[in-house]
Amino acid sequence: MKKITILIPAYNEFLSLSKLYDRLCLLMDNQKRYEWEILFVNDGSKDKTIDVIKKLRSIDNRICYVDLSRNFGKEIALLAGFDYVTGDCTIIMDADLQDPPEIIPEMLKYWEEGYEDVYAKRKTRGKESFLRKNLSLLYYHILQKTTRVEVLENVGDFRLLDKCCINALRKLRENQRYTKGMYCWVGFKKKEILFDRGDRVNGKSSFNFLSLLSLAIEGITSFTIAPLRLSTIMGLIVSTSAFIYMIAIIIKTLIWGDEVQGFPTLIVIILFLGGVQLLSLGIIGEYIGRIFNETKNRPPYFASEYNGKKLHK
Repeated sequence: MKKITILIPAYNEFLSLSKLYDRLCLLMDNQKRYEWEILFVNDGSKDKTIDVIKKLRSIDNRICYVDLSRNFGKEIALLAGFDYVTGDCTIIMDADLQDPPEIIPEMLKYWEEGYEDVYAKRKTRGKESFLRKNLSLLYYHILQKTTRVEVLENVGDFRLLDKCCINALRKLRENQRYTKGMYCWVGFKKKEILFDRGDRVNGKSSFNFLSLLSLAIEGITSFTIAPLRLSTIMGLIVSTSAFIYMIAIIIKTLIWGDEVQGFPTLIVIILFLGGVQLLSLGIIGEYIGRIFNETKNRPPYFASEYNGKKLHK
């Protein structure tokens, strides 16, 4: 009998867990030809999330959990999940029920047909502001144009991954992660299915604008050096323009004998050049910062407990 693991990272989601469990139970009861495991990764929640998970495990041994020692972020929580899943395939979904469990049978059907990465693409994005929706689309457009890896638009973490994909993702141990890009980078045989993304059942998203901006920067700096090339191109354009302007001033002075004037112009040029330099240094700093963090060679996370067993005593 094949084993299916449902991997669910959770951060302050205790209000949604009971409803999520009820819907997953309906799924598992209707798919009895598989052995099931639900693996929660508690990402340092500050509410009762871990207590609810432990209670669910006490009544259903299909429930497993990893309790991280602190909040490491969703990307690291997913890596922890990859390390602990035991199924022949793994289905990744959020705990807020925006990812409907009811389409999992369709994912399993394509997996049985030989597809190794069955990803769910959003037809609609649920309740989302106009600005956030369009900025997300713009971000994916930029990423598509600047990287050689195809990063799928309107596709999140909700997907089925065969064990071969999970084994590949386990080997990618960088601390600053952009998992959505990694799914594409590792390759394997992919299949798209469409779904309507639901609204959160309870609470509000822990991802604010700054968190999403940080994730966008992670994605760009993880999979493309286009910003560095842009910095080089800007420097070349500014230098060429400055050289042409200097030649024009020299010719004008030699032929017409005009005095060099234009103090406001000089100030504007200095400020512009200073801005370009600071922007270039900032871009370089982002990449140097990533190098600095990776060369520390720290473990990506620490887990304090797995299924009631204390770790790192």
